[in-house]
Amino acid sequence: MRILLVGAGGVGGAITTIAARRRFPEAVVVADFDPDRAEKAVASVGDERFTAAQVDASDERAVLALLAEHRCDVLLNATDPRFVMPLFRAALAAGATYVDMAMSLSHPHPDAPYRRTGVKLGDEQFALAGDWEAAGALALCGMGVEPGLSDVFARYAADHLFSEIDELGVRDGADLTVRGYDFAPSFSIWTTIEECLNPPVVWERDRGWFTTEPFSEPEVFEFPEGIGPVECVNVEHEEVLLMPRWVDARRVTFKYGLGAEFIAVLKALHTTGLDSTTPVRVGGVEVSPRDVVAAVLPDPAGLGELMSGKTCAGLWVSGTGKDGEPRQVYLYHVVDNAWSMSEYGAQAVVWQTAVNPVVALELLATGVWQGTGVLGPEAFDAVPFLDLLTAYGSPWGLREGG
Repeated sequence: MRILLVGAGGVGGAITTIAARRRFPEAVVVADFDPDRAEKAVASVGDERFTAAQVDASDERAVLALLAEHRCDVLLNATDPRFVMPLFRAALAAGATYVDMAMSLSHPHPDAPYRRTGVKLGDEQFALAGDWEAAGALALCGMGVEPGLSDVFARYAADHLFSEIDELGVRDGADLTVRGYDFAPSFSIWTTIEECLNPPVVWERDRGWFTTEPFSEPEVFEFPEGIGPVECVNVEHEEVLLMPRWVDARRVTFKYGLGAEFIAVLKALHTTGLDSTTPVRVGGVEVSPRDVVAAVLPDPAGLGELMSGKTCAGLWVSGTGKDGEPRQVYLYHVVDNAWSMSEYGAQAVVWQTAVNPVVALELLATGVWQGTGVLGPEAFDAVPFLDLLTAYGSPWGLREGG
């Protein structure tokens, strides 16, 4: 397998260190708009299979040329969601397998944003599913941790734990702290603003997809391995758009443990217009307010040495078990920042995101996972993925009772 990895930031850099320990990649081209960042990621592994390149992820022709130049048969997208569609189209034009960790952007309903969906996450990608099928090529979308591993958990629950599912509820929480900072997001603030301030989407069998107010339906969820209780709220996320396509359930939700302080900051950014992606003129220069926010905050990839605690991604499932009795379980994956830093030099949140596409690529490289069209992780057998994730040294867990 010859891989073009586009994006050498926190997640892209972690992907590089993880993939370097595996035999299946024949070659990995690490490309970024910033050539120094790509060179740094490659230098960190000291592996001749890895080379650096410069590319503008918004330039489809340049990406297509890079795929051809290096004879890459896979494009792994580790950029933020703004660049999903040009990379997606470039991979299709090249006949390459495409993998991402976040899907094409949504656009709220113009008249009823908190009741009805507009353009949903991934709609632009699914609109081209027929083209991918006709080309006999695969686009595996949402293959990070959330979305990604949480969707694998949904497939596993449906196949092995439940005869009928009432709710698939993704629940994400952490007890991470960053020494020396009052506010320092552990993941891309650009993406965090996008998903947290857009209208959250819920799916119900009788209603289909619908939206609610941001930060709606707060609940306190007890997270495992010492993290403890965290208040979680509805947030827009791809799982709600993916799971109902392949897994039968009465309801699908995504709730994120943000905390009151984080929510207050996000609301303030929205109130002041600093969440906007529309450029404004400042001192004769066009600049996006959200890009300014991202520029003044610390790079999440560089916070690892200052972070402590654990992060947990998981799926709470309720319904009827295989024995016909009511059942609730929480399928989860916990990463301790101290472990990910000592083992890989990557902070916990970006490492947890990065490991899953590498596992998926290994399954595709060995033919264990196969498919054509635009598919989510739910479309594949979960057991080989979970077994391989454990073999990577990062086991998952199951807690009865939710």
